[in-house]
Amino acid sequence: MKVNLEKIENNVATLKIEVNEEEFEKALEKSFKKNAKRFNVPGFRRGKAPRSIVERYYGPEVLYEDAAEFALSEAYKIGIEENKLEPIDHPDFQIEQIEKNKPLIATAKVTLKPDVEIDGYKEIEAEKIVYNVKEEDVERELKELQEKNARFINVERPLKEGDLAVIDFEGFINGEPFEGGNAQNYPLTIGSRTFIPGFEDKLIGMMPQETREITVTFPENYHREDLKGKEATFKVTLKEIKEKELMPLDDEFAKDVSEFETLEELKKDLKNKLEERAKEFEESSLKGSILKKLLEKAKVEIPQVMIEREIERLIYDFAVSLRLRGIDLKDYLEAVKLTPEEFKNKFQDRAIENIKTSLVLEKIAKLENISVSEEELDQELQKYAEKANKSLAEYKKTLKEENIEYIKDRILTDKIFKFLIDNAKVTEKIADSIYKEGEEKTE
Repeated sequence: MKVNLEKIENNVATLKIEVNEEEFEKALEKSFKKNAKRFNVPGFRRGKAPRSIVERYYGPEVLYEDAAEFALSEAYKIGIEENKLEPIDHPDFQIEQIEKNKPLIATAKVTLKPDVEIDGYKEIEAEKIVYNVKEEDVERELKELQEKNARFINVERPLKEGDLAVIDFEGFINGEPFEGGNAQNYPLTIGSRTFIPGFEDKLIGMMPQETREITVTFPENYHREDLKGKEATFKVTLKEIKEKELMPLDDEFAKDVSEFETLEELKKDLKNKLEERAKEFEESSLKGSILKKLLEKAKVEIPQVMIEREIERLIYDFAVSLRLRGIDLKDYLEAVKLTPEEFKNKFQDRAIENIKTSLVLEKIAKLENISVSEEELDQELQKYAEKANKSLAEYKKTLKEENIEYIKDRILTDKIFKFLIDNAKVTEKIADSIYKEGEEKTE
């Protein structure tokens, strides 16, 4: 068996394969054994005819397809290992000669993982955004906690902004009900602007058990084509008015909403959590700055097959996230008026950036001999084992190979970024607010 690497051009390797007569004969015999039960030769029970008879009856070509697959796949594997190639796709075989008692000759073309050219990845000039937690940040967190734990009490008075209105409603266009235009016992916070413009404002002043007809117009950019710009009349019955009641911010509040005994202890905990969040934001901003510079410096030609596969992965993840919310991808595309091809194109730039990021970090790891030792892997796994109340050995038994590889990749990425940060020229920029910068980061 001979396998020669003829050339590598545009990330495609061409291998010349020659399987000698003896090896090809073994592949033919293997093909016959695999397919013997398929052959029905007169005078023999199905699957019992000798190979020589089968070849005479059907022709020797009947065994060639599987025989070629057996022989070429083995030769291809040897060629890949001997030439230390990294294929990213299945090979395309072109058979040049296939005949009994002669060598099997073919070429295999396969797309390879592209190499990355990158210089100057040490001493990158990067910016870290620093977030200083202020007293007003703690007060904001406390206020949000107070709002989240608010109670709603029934009141008998006219409806006003900020109230929770429990309503029945039915909508009509040109006197006819329309799909999705009715509901019972619907909780609507007045002022939330969750309904079409004007709807909530026209309910203000209503009393419990009052029924009112209101007229509103659907926006021109409304998500349903059949309702855009149309005037609708809604018959609304106000069943209940619930007023928000905030608990006073004192020690009793702290006891009710947390494990702390005093308000001061709660505020201290909120501040600690904000500082942890600020540290995460700072690290994220620095990594993002470094990564942006790296991608600008790197030169790489990404094969289309890699882009297509990454797009498929991104779309799959998106579809899963939709299913978790009870939405089918097909229904989503209809709602946003996108064809499958238009939807796919939206992931193109992100897919390219993901692939380029992965290739660049992998290249730096190779250049700097950065790797993950078994000891480092075990240290990380130990943390998960402790959370699961298991020993390390017991926890390892619960993991699949892909789970372990995922954790190793994450450790490796952290080590690569540590190297880059340690060697970077970092300048700091003070952020005005953890909320403003942080909310931008998490969009």
